[in-house]
Amino acid sequence: MKINSHFQKEMFLKKYIYIIVLIMGSFLEGQTINIAGSNWTVSVPTITEAGTNYTGTYNNPSQLTLSGNLPGSFLNLLSSSGARISMHYTPATWNSNLHLYAKRSGGTTKINGLCIACTATINGGNVNFIEIPQASAVTLSTITFSGLLGLGNSVDYSAINVQLEIGGVSVTIPAATYSAQIVFTIGAN
Repeated sequence: MKINSHFQKEMFLKKYIYIIVLIMGSFLEGQTINIAGSNWTVSVPTITEAGTNYTGTYNNPSQLTLSGNLPGSFLNLLSSSGARISMHYTPATWNSNLHLYAKRSGGTTKINGLCIACTATINGGNVNFIEIPQASAVTLSTITFSGLLGLGNSVDYSAINVQLEIGGVSVTIPAATYSAQIVFTIGAN
């Protein structure tokens, strides 16, 4: 019985590519983002008539805290563009006249492994509140990395405090319980 040599070459090539993918996959790790905090319940006073008995904007007194890890495999992909922490919200029960905002404060970075002249900094999102959109994500802040990567590199980031704000509260919005989930993601900038 004669086996087609083209078929043999194709099978060898498929096995070879499969092995390369397995080897590469063992070196790649995913970046992580962790969120500490709790649900925020805004207490809006009962509005019985137009006037000044409400502010229309409410801030979250307790903050969310973001932390995580950027592995060396991800840092290699970044070059000088950095990582982007983005956010959007998913409404559960919502009124489109209500608007969500976030602002960052603080944040630290720690470089792990052998790295020559390395720096990692957290930038942006700490001056004004940024409106959180529903459909597409917007940047809260970035983490930039520079230096010559060595062995076992990664960057831990922590203590990124996020304060939330809700605006648009008005006598024209029906009294009800509204809820939404804010989604934070981290990826290449």
